[in-house]
Amino acid sequence: MSADRAETTGPYERVEIFDTTLRDGEQSPGISLNTQEKVEIASQLARLGVDVIEAGFPITSPGDFEAVQAISRTVSGPVVCGLARTQKGDIDAAWGAVKDAERPRIHTFISTSDIHIEHQLRTDRDDVRGQARAAVAHARELCEDVEFSPMDATRADVGFTAEVCGIAIAEGAGVINIPDTVGYTTPAEYTAYLTRLYELLPELADVRLSVHCHDDLGLAVANSFAGVLAGARQVECAVNGIGERAGNCSLEEIVMLLRTRRVDHGLDTGLETTEIARTSRMVSRFTGYVVQPNKAVVGRNAFAHESGIHQDGVLKERTTFEIMDARDVGLDSNQIVLGKHSGRHALKDALEQLGFVVEGNALNQAFKRFKELADKKKQVTSLDLEAIVSDEMREASQKYELAWFEVEAGTRREPAARVGVTTPAGEEVQGSSGGDGPVDAVFGAIQAAVDTRCELSRYLVSAVGEGDDALGEVTVMLRAHGRLASGQGVSTDIIEASAQAYVRAIANALDGAAVREAESVAADAASASPFPPGP
Repeated sequence: MSADRAETTGPYERVEIFDTTLRDGEQSPGISLNTQEKVEIASQLARLGVDVIEAGFPITSPGDFEAVQAISRTVSGPVVCGLARTQKGDIDAAWGAVKDAERPRIHTFISTSDIHIEHQLRTDRDDVRGQARAAVAHARELCEDVEFSPMDATRADVGFTAEVCGIAIAEGAGVINIPDTVGYTTPAEYTAYLTRLYELLPELADVRLSVHCHDDLGLAVANSFAGVLAGARQVECAVNGIGERAGNCSLEEIVMLLRTRRVDHGLDTGLETTEIARTSRMVSRFTGYVVQPNKAVVGRNAFAHESGIHQDGVLKERTTFEIMDARDVGLDSNQIVLGKHSGRHALKDALEQLGFVVEGNALNQAFKRFKELADKKKQVTSLDLEAIVSDEMREASQKYELAWFEVEAGTRREPAARVGVTTPAGEEVQGSSGGDGPVDAVFGAIQAAVDTRCELSRYLVSAVGEGDDALGEVTVMLRAHGRLASGQGVSTDIIEASAQAYVRAIANALDGAAVREAESVAADAASASPFPPGP
């Protein structure tokens, strides 16, 4: 990396964080984020201090275009990036979505591995060279900041990859990303590959080198770190490591690896790490992807000590068994913030401290939910407020809503449930069903009400906070109309939370099926090629 492109964070050289939670992360099975949720996540990423937000793949759907455009017009601070294949229509769509951003970027890609060129692209190397040249040149005409990725680079011939990247640099790309698209490489191989790339392509030292690693072999963070040590100064990652297949390099892990060991390697990021835990919770809540208890940095057990020896050591001196402070990643945020008699102004102020700007009718609804919760709980914490505001956002975006439910169950009688569901037309439809238990009976009744057959894939219940009066948060993932979709619900009543989650999952499945059908018709009319997943 050239001296004029080098940046520092205090005494340390800066590694930029390129967050792809809203693009690659949303490609995880069952995730369906609406525009408002994406804007909220992007706003939180800005508070976290990421350098680049890859907001989506605008050409893939009107909804994705709308979300990227909304983020571009709303979020300030980070670069806002749109992904595009090397086709002109993709690049024009990406520019249309990001052009209103404070700092826009177009990210275009094409495969350089022979297996992709032959079987996916069904073309040859000459065509790849030509497509890369035309795409970067066109993107550069529209936008000053252009990134280029040779997809599946780690399984490609390094000489050919260097040639294609050289073409991209010559046409004006300022960032070159070398993705391990299928999570195949190892740290030693990745280091050797990048070292050889620098030898074959001296111009690489004049631009920013980026790494994008997938976790198929559990090496995404290790490979990304190896890439940084080999000269990369941008890491592409996702909150909680979500993404295609086994996921991406985990943002929280690579950031805290760089921060914790910065004295040894001389590198750091510009992130406000105390926002990490809150960002992780928000992404988990909106996506329905629960963070495993033993997840590094943000898992429930990340700073827990079961062993007596460990507990004794930490009580005497925290650093005996903890290499990070929980407060450094924001895990001390379960403090009590409001009581039963707190007013609307106090709630608004507390929500703003948590990063939520809630006004008008949205504030009225949040206040109503807060009062209902305060009547049931002795103490309301910031975690509770995050949960109910996120839940209100989901409810506001849903076309189907749970109106009411009744359920009877016991050890001496078969469960029976009746529900009412409000449809997009504002009508109430009702259904009834038995089941293996009260929750199963409610699920059956919801299916009967909306006349949709579903296959339950996952059902998870977790507590928000601690104590007997903790909120219950339920995540449901189901398959309906050929689509995997998830939904979440929050309540002190687990059956109510389960019913909310199930209705929302069905709504997401039906909405996604309708969008997919419309896009399929449009794609057939335009004879469009299928979309690859991206780097």
